[in-house]
Amino acid sequence: MQVQFSPDGRWIATASFDKAVKLWDGVKGSFVGTLRCHVGPVYQLAWSSDSRLVVSASKDSTLKVWDAASRKLKEDLPGHADEVFCVDWSPTGGAAASGGKDCVLRLWKH
Repeated sequence: MQVQFSPDGRWIATASFDKAVKLWDGVKGSFVGTLRCHVGPVYQLAWSSDSRLVVSASKDSTLKVWDAASRKLKEDLPGHADEVFCVDWSPTGGAAASGGKDCVLRLWKH
């Protein structure tokens, strides 16, 4: 499980073993909504530099890119052969990098 503030402080996202990403108001701390699409526990997440998108990494060997404001799935990123343990956005927001149990680093252009 992981907790991460968006760069602008507006959102908090949590990754959890219930296969979901949960969004919270970063100022009030109140629950905003649940993002569901993974079929395995969510290990890690990362925010884009503009705080619009959050990417989640899961045991299901995929990454999912979510639009925070609409709480909709924007992109499904299959490609790892096993669990995805880590993910991060580039500082410019043009790419994300992920790594997992398959011992592969993947670079995802956005």
